[in-house]
Amino acid sequence: MRIAHYIDPNFHSPAWGVLNGDCTTITRLAGAPFEGELTPPLQATNYDVTSVRLLAPTEVATAKVVAVGKNYADHIQEMGGEAPQEPLLFFKPSTAIIGPGETIKYPSWSSNVHYEGELAVIIGSTCSQVAPQDVPAHILGFTCANDVTARDKQRSDGQWTRAKGFDTSCPLGPWILIPQADDEFSVGNAHLRTVLRDTVVQDVSTSFMIRPVYDLISFISQSITLKAGDVVLTGTPAGVGELQRGDTISVEIDGIGTLTNPIA
Repeated sequence: MRIAHYIDPNFHSPAWGVLNGDCTTITRLAGAPFEGELTPPLQATNYDVTSVRLLAPTEVATAKVVAVGKNYADHIQEMGGEAPQEPLLFFKPSTAIIGPGETIKYPSWSSNVHYEGELAVIIGSTCSQVAPQDVPAHILGFTCANDVTARDKQRSDGQWTRAKGFDTSCPLGPWILIPQADDEFSVGNAHLRTVLRDTVVQDVSTSFMIRPVYDLISFISQSITLKAGDVVLTGTPAGVGELQRGDTISVEIDGIGTLTNPIA
C-alpha cells in the first residue's frame, strides 16, 4: 500500500490519500494516517495523480528528522573516515523538509553542495526505549530521502547543523510505502539508486548498512522519543557528489518510487 500527502484540487488544502496499484489514481482518506486507521471518507474522492501536487509525506509542521551518519562502509571509505563505535546521529529541522518536485535552493554561503540518497523511515506511533524486534510496530512506512549537504561547511564548521540543516536540504517522497505481505520490498534488502544528469551515481542495497534499520531506530529511541510523523534517515552509500545549479537529482528505491528535485 502507498499513501501520499497532496493538495486536494477541490478544497485547495493538504490531504492524505491511498494510491491504486499502479499509482495513477489516489483516493482521499478521512484524516492523517498517524496513530489511527487508514479510513476513506464516507464519500471517497478519487483523483488522477498527475492532477495533484504531491507534498512531503509527513506533517511537516510537527515533524523532526533524526538522521544517521556513516552507516555504509563504502561511504566512510570515500570520505576518509572511520566507522563510529555507535550510530552517529544529527538533526535536520522541519524547515529543511520539502516534497517531490520542489526546488533545492543552493545556499549563497556554500560552494560545494552534495546529494546523499537515502532510505527514510516514517514513524507511525510514539517510539521510546523500544527493542529492535518491537520497532516494526511503530513504523508507518518507508520513503525516499536526499540528505543534501553543504560539504564545505560540514568540514569547516566541525559540526553539522548548518551544513545539513539549511532550508530545503531534506527532500522526501514521493509517497509512503506501507509494506504488505505480498510486497517484494524488504527493508533489509531494498535497492537504492541516485541519478544525476541521467547518470546513476549511487547504486546499492540496504543490506550493506553497517547497522540495520530496526537496530538504528531502537538505538535512537533509547535517548530520543520518536513521535508519529517523525522521520529517520538511515545513511547514504558511496557515490556522493556535487550538485550544480540547474541540475535535477533523483533518488529511486525499488518498491517505493522516485523522488526528483531540481536545484536552483
